[in-house]
Amino acid sequence: MSEYSATISWQRGEHEPFVDQRYSRAHWWEFDGGVRVPASSSPHVVPLPWSVAEHVDPEEAFVAAISSCHMLTFLWLAARAGYRVESYRDEAVGIMEANARGRQAITRVTLQPLVQFGGERQPDLAALEQLHHQAHEECFIANSVTTVITTRIRV
Repeated sequence: MSEYSATISWQRGEHEPFVDQRYSRAHWWEFDGGVRVPASSSPHVVPLPWSVAEHVDPEEAFVAAISSCHMLTFLWLAARAGYRVESYRDEAVGIMEANARGRQAITRVTLQPLVQFGGERQPDLAALEQLHHQAHEECFIANSVTTVITTRIRV
């Protein structure tokens, strides 16, 4: 068993009201390695100025967590299969809409990885598809969510 933690903190501004939903959604995420990330609600959900567009929002972080987990699993599988990955870039997109229960949710995430390989051994498209399929099957985050995750491999 492994345990993971994050500290989330918010502080009302000195002259900021806390009425009628008019308060800043800006807050901080702190992680065990010492990283402190500025966060906010999404400006797509809570309008400006109450959201901070430059900060990471939970919806973006959710998409990033899925993409990151997939990538890390893919890199491990590729190395184990004898491929040398030179670069990996994913322009992942999440869609928020009503789910089957009528609640707003990130129902779909599309991963769009572009992987560059080096060295003598290069995977063909079938091997690349298999690596991504296996990465999806073994990704801890993908195994933890009900979101439909698809992979559109870019070559």
